[in-house]
Amino acid sequence: MSGSLTYDLTLAGLSVGGAAALTGIGLVVTHRATGVLNFAHGAIAMVCAYLLRQFTVVWGWPLALGAAVTLLLVAPAIGVALERFVFRPLSVLGGDPAQTLVASLGVFVLLVGGAALVWGTGARADAPTLVSADPWGQLAVALALAVGVGGVTRWTRFGTELRAVVDDRSLAVLGGIDADRVAAAGWAFGSFTAGLTGVLLAPYVRLDPYGMPLLVMEVMAVAVAARMRSLPVAVVVALGLGVAQSQLTRLHPAGWAEPLLQAVGANLFVVALLVAALVLPGIGDRDALPRTATTRAATPPGAWIVAVVLFLLPLGLAGSDLHTSVQVPALGVVLLSLVVVTGRGGQISLGQAAYAGLGALFTALLAAGRFPGLPRLPELAALAVAVVLVAPLGVLTGWPAISRHGLALALATFAVGVGVSRFVFAQPYATSGLSLDRPAGFDGDRAYYVLELGLLAAALLATGALRRGRTGRALAAMRDHASGASAVGVRVPSLKLTAFVAGAALAALGGGMLGMGLRAFDATAYDPVRGLLWFAAVVVLGADSALGALAAAALLVGLDAGARGGVAAALIGVLAVLVGRFPGGPYEALRTATSRLRPRRRATPTPLGARVRRRLRSVETGPTDQPPVGERPVGERPDGTGPEPAIPRRGTTSRRPDTPHTPAVPAPASLLARGIRVAYDGFTALDGVDLEVRPGWVTAVVGPNGAGKSTLFHCLAGTLRPSHGRVLFGEQDITRLAAHARTRLGIARTFQQLAVFPSLTVAENVQVGAEQGRIADPAAAERALRLFGLDGPVRVLPAEGLPTGTLRRVELARALAGSPHVLLLDEPAAGLDTAEVTALARVLRALAADGTALLVVEHDLDLVADLADVVHVMTAGRVVTSGPARHVLERGRG
Repeated sequence: MSGSLTYDLTLAGLSVGGAAALTGIGLVVTHRATGVLNFAHGAIAMVCAYLLRQFTVVWGWPLALGAAVTLLLVAPAIGVALERFVFRPLSVLGGDPAQTLVASLGVFVLLVGGAALVWGTGARADAPTLVSADPWGQLAVALALAVGVGGVTRWTRFGTELRAVVDDRSLAVLGGIDADRVAAAGWAFGSFTAGLTGVLLAPYVRLDPYGMPLLVMEVMAVAVAARMRSLPVAVVVALGLGVAQSQLTRLHPAGWAEPLLQAVGANLFVVALLVAALVLPGIGDRDALPRTATTRAATPPGAWIVAVVLFLLPLGLAGSDLHTSVQVPALGVVLLSLVVVTGRGGQISLGQAAYAGLGALFTALLAAGRFPGLPRLPELAALAVAVVLVAPLGVLTGWPAISRHGLALALATFAVGVGVSRFVFAQPYATSGLSLDRPAGFDGDRAYYVLELGLLAAALLATGALRRGRTGRALAAMRDHASGASAVGVRVPSLKLTAFVAGAALAALGGGMLGMGLRAFDATAYDPVRGLLWFAAVVVLGADSALGALAAAALLVGLDAGARGGVAAALIGVLAVLVGRFPGGPYEALRTATSRLRPRRRATPTPLGARVRRRLRSVETGPTDQPPVGERPVGERPDGTGPEPAIPRRGTTSRRPDTPHTPAVPAPASLLARGIRVAYDGFTALDGVDLEVRPGWVTAVVGPNGAGKSTLFHCLAGTLRPSHGRVLFGEQDITRLAAHARTRLGIARTFQQLAVFPSLTVAENVQVGAEQGRIADPAAAERALRLFGLDGPVRVLPAEGLPTGTLRRVELARALAGSPHVLLLDEPAAGLDTAEVTALARVLRALAADGTALLVVEHDLDLVADLADVVHVMTAGRVVTSGPARHVLERGRG
């Protein structure tokens, strides 16, 4: 009997695993062909399942004809259309994984909303059966697809082209490969497998616009476990999880473990997704959202006045209109949490619905006296305590953000959201019999709406505080360039945690408000799919805009209440799909379109104006020899009388080694590398390197590409930890110190690829360095701006779009504003013209004369010869020659 049960459960598990394997195959193929993790895979599966039902059940087509049209025509056509009109433009524009993520979520939301509009939100139980419940059919389909795809990618010309496009798309195009054709084929096949998954699952699961897409997204774990590369691993993991999930149903432990084990058994793919997203190496390598999507956009004039008036209007409503309006401020607070996490902090968070739901659940439990260890509390006090309890849980998603980036972080936050939904909200022991009343004195809709407006105002003030001041600048720096922020001293890991904890608190507040407004805890109101919709809405309406969050709340509630369900999701989906084309949001797109349509007329002066112009031109003295204010040569005084003095700093006033001097105080410590060794997968990048960067000296490192210069630089800067050897700052071992900790000791750096913060002004960029550096000196930013000629009109301009030479000065000024002892410069002359390089050399010599220790990694040997005191030549990970610049460089040239 036991053997028969085991066999039956194994067969059932193989059936589930076969469907999961199809999903994994489609996701892996799409990602390998395009680099996109297709979050819309489940939505495509759902649409194809609905279409097959429409063809066969509603219109009476033969099953074979309906399946052929659905799987061989419609599903691939969906994939080709997505590649051509959504993801190819993003690829052409250079979109990063985070930007394609937003577009992918837009497709998901659009298809879900469209399906709800066409077929309604109710579940369908009459989907046609394409393959019988016998698992061998689905298993055979999955294995045949895996073998076929493996054969094509390994032994055909198309497979060679596919691998080339994945490795380097631009290089493949230069080699004559049609990358667009390869990507279109990948999307077509991925959509085919999605459609096949949908039509196979539909007869055995709930077919509705929300349930099936989420179910398919949960089995994304098999593709993540395969690192989005290996088809055999995806198939084996899918089958293994399917069988394990089925076998767990036979276990029935007594006591408290039974509901937990049942929850795990029913949601093993969710557990696997959580483990894969949090434990396995990430599949995404970019962190922030698209910079253009988070750059501060000008608020339309009078927008806040209009918003206040609109939010006060419901006070004059009554009945169902007022009851519906009660949801808007609460949802606005929830969406403000995404402004904090995503807009301010630049972190992808797809799990905010979980924190909103926990806020509502904890409020209900506290008000009912059912929260373990706490007494029954009044509703308003229960809401406040719920916020305090949920806020630390933000670490659940904040902790992965420390080491996860881009798509990996998106998966981790989504997995946390799904896990909370499945293991908390869906469990009867936590939610059964819960009701939630409103606070005393605010029972009526109008009174409660007034209370909500007060809480919304407090949330807006808190959100605004995170945009201004030192914290606001640090968050913007982290959002724009996390490595650059760490290099100027921003504690990026702790700041990420702060953003997620603050976001969890705001989401909990909004969720509790929403629950009290509805007078009940409704788990469906905090469904993970709803969380994806909220994320997409905030991003497309302005991730860094509190007004955008309020507009999104009003739009979502208003459209769903005043129109057929799905309208809001469809509209947000359309806007999200277009986010790559209109990154500034709908307002920016409208303003751009208006400016283009406005007729342009050339201004013609009046006769009086023409006479005035002629008189002014007659008295002009011609061009001046002085450059415009704010653009004078680097290091020049504003009055042109000579070089600007170097930034005063603590410690020695030592000069270059060949200049006699008597130091007034002990010299600062040297930065030392001792026996540094770094190896990557058997390749030795550094092999026992020793180096000393002395105060008052300019030390240069030169060598061919691949010599190990950049690796050594990263070891000294703290962005790479060597496998052997030590990095010392004086007598202190700093080998294990992070980059921001080294900056606070007085070790600053610049980047080969510019690391400015585009959404901040020039002055704010430099101010971040002054605030986060070694010492807090309010005047340091102004001195650095003057030193590099940035104290004119350019200081108030956003860094985004400024010339490369200006941005190099901004980066150097930001590094010096922290008053460092050691300055590490990675290709500081890159992108500069001859005059700018000459001025840069003058400033660097002045800094060395002032006692700063400088390390320069540079290809420009003329600059090295003019600037350096000692030169180290590297080849194959070793320092092969060291000595005075003149002798070393002349020997190399000879």
